[in-house]
Amino acid sequence: MIIDPTFDFRTDAKGKDPDSHSPTLRTYQKYLYSKPLPNGEIMELSDKLNWKEFWFSSDSILHGFLGWESYKHITSQADQELINKYVKEDYYISGEIIFPCYRVAGTQTINQARGCNQRIRDRIDLTMECIRRYYLGEESPLYKCLSGYKPFFDLFVDFKGYTDFFFMQDMVAEDYSSIKFLTWFDDFNSTFPLPRSVDEYNEYLKHVIEFSESRNKRIVEWCKTH
Repeated sequence: MIIDPTFDFRTDAKGKDPDSHSPTLRTYQKYLYSKPLPNGEIMELSDKLNWKEFWFSSDSILHGFLGWESYKHITSQADQELINKYVKEDYYISGEIIFPCYRVAGTQTINQARGCNQRIRDRIDLTMECIRRYYLGEESPLYKCLSGYKPFFDLFVDFKGYTDFFFMQDMVAEDYSSIKFLTWFDDFNSTFPLPRSVDEYNEYLKHVIEFSESRNKRIVEWCKTH
């Protein structure tokens, strides 16, 4: 299958949320993640993105926080060229991943939890740090939620397995021991962990775009051999 890394999933979502309404995105996700798992099984996703007892949904991971009214004092002054580039690439395949979309008793879904938790605020780098700590048995703001999805995380055996399966290598150190944070990180102490100045926000967008482009290339290279 040929994947177009610059296909904007908004174009076939008919004005609705691409994560749930873009047929091209669903097709790409099915292709990318129907493959051998680190635990030895083979995931074979259906057209509805389910496999065995696991049901998945596409989720955007590279947020620019442009629609947050409480954050307009930062985004309204940011580098417009960077914003334009980010907006253009926001719904490329590099900005998408799948998470389990079924609810586990007593917790939110992973995507809900990372969006609602004040110490995460939808930052994918902080989400990855929580997943890294989960595999080490260490606490984090998402530990309770992630623990509810133990059968899902067991599929990947360890953090390296999870990272490689989802093409997230460009967000972690070469030895998988740490995260390459997109902006400052204070060990989850802040309840508003977003860039605190226009300069910090511009730098954040640069890192988001760099990660997006690197992940896109990684996905394209994988497709050439699969």
